[in-house]
Amino acid sequence: MNKQHTLKDFFSLSGQSSHSRRTVHITFYPAPENHGYKIRRTDLDGQPIINAVAENVIDSLQDTTISDNGIQVNAVEHAFAALYALQVDNCLVEVNASEFPILDGTSMPYVNEIERVGLEEQKVDREYYIVKNKMEVCDEVEGSSIVLLPDDHLVINTLMSFDSTVFSSQFATLNCLKDFKKEVAASRTFVFVREVESLIKNNLIKRSDLDNIIIIYDRQITQERLDLLAEKMNVVRKDVVQLGYIMSRSLAYSNEPARHKLLDILGDISLVGRPIRGRIIATCPGHKINNRMARLIRKDVKPNEIQAPEYNPNKTPLMDINRIKELLPHRYPFLLVDKIIEIGEKHIVGVKNVSVNEPFFQGHFPQEPLMPGVLLVEAMAQVGGLLVLNTLEDPHNYSTYFMKIDAVKFRQKVVPGDTLIFHLKFISDIRRGMANMKGRCFIGERLVCEAEFMAQMVKNK
Repeated sequence: MNKQHTLKDFFSLSGQSSHSRRTVHITFYPAPENHGYKIRRTDLDGQPIINAVAENVIDSLQDTTISDNGIQVNAVEHAFAALYALQVDNCLVEVNASEFPILDGTSMPYVNEIERVGLEEQKVDREYYIVKNKMEVCDEVEGSSIVLLPDDHLVINTLMSFDSTVFSSQFATLNCLKDFKKEVAASRTFVFVREVESLIKNNLIKRSDLDNIIIIYDRQITQERLDLLAEKMNVVRKDVVQLGYIMSRSLAYSNEPARHKLLDILGDISLVGRPIRGRIIATCPGHKINNRMARLIRKDVKPNEIQAPEYNPNKTPLMDINRIKELLPHRYPFLLVDKIIEIGEKHIVGVKNVSVNEPFFQGHFPQEPLMPGVLLVEAMAQVGGLLVLNTLEDPHNYSTYFMKIDAVKFRQKVVPGDTLIFHLKFISDIRRGMANMKGRCFIGERLVCEAEFMAQMVKNK
């Protein structure tokens, strides 16, 4: 699924909220390309919209709360985990309360509805966040950490540990998003008896809520207290010495608590705003540290609209220099692209290896050889020309001529030994033989220069 996707149709769900104890109606609508996830509060004047991104998270203690311009929504993680896992890129969520409904405490109701209405492929390519180097966030006080490592698709490993006689440690793994429904979606959050007693005492939980959570009895209390709890929960009374789980609904998985932690990671990481290619290793995770990692990724994404393209010199190029010479009229010393390593409907990636033997270094400058900025722009333009020609059935019969170059910025000098990676993409549809493109040049992960181009396709005489 390399294109963005949205829902084919809307769907609605209703259920009780965890905190306000009111019935909440929530509806998920298709959204246009590059929309991302947004939430509309239909219960407020003007129906304000909240942008669901990591930097708008204001509370991550018990659930994930998002706020934008003073308007907030709680407990969004189960819904967004389902959207993210089923690869819905763009969705508008309407809700008539300050929190999403708890439903059955899992992502399964959302998964079932998304599968029922189906997905619609959109025209724009997905832009992945590709993990190229190790990233790590730690919370020494909580004893939690998340490590992000390179991988060819999203993999999540979750490990958790508690000072508990019922379970001291658990782990869960999601090797493929396609396994989310079967392996993760039905997992519920968990609490300990001591926490439930406090919630009941403060009238913060009702009997109907207790089917939505896993309740762990791991520290012995009096029989009277345990009987009272069983009555409140409407479950069979249990002998005080029998530690274990005491909720009415049995476990969906033997390691259900760990799987729910994994579910929460997906929901929180969805707020990065783009799919991730990498491996997440989470130790004792929670919403707080999940959000820290999501913010760190967002911070890495923000300086540029795109990451530097991946370049593996061992892979066979899609176009070698001989194929390039068949399409472009340029020749020595003005052919400034060596190979094409990636081509899509709307983008292209090219490579130029800069050698000290380039003729322009003789005069620019002998004591400090620098590649002229105008030649960087020319090299980008040549790669862009190949992108334009790739849209034609008979590219040999056409040439591209650049009519305008705008918004040129140089950020770093280019010297002998550098490998330049060019990324060109269309910023509008081709009309009347005219193409508009955005070009960027990278050295490794660093942006070297960028520009916008207008090119015209002309049939050769």
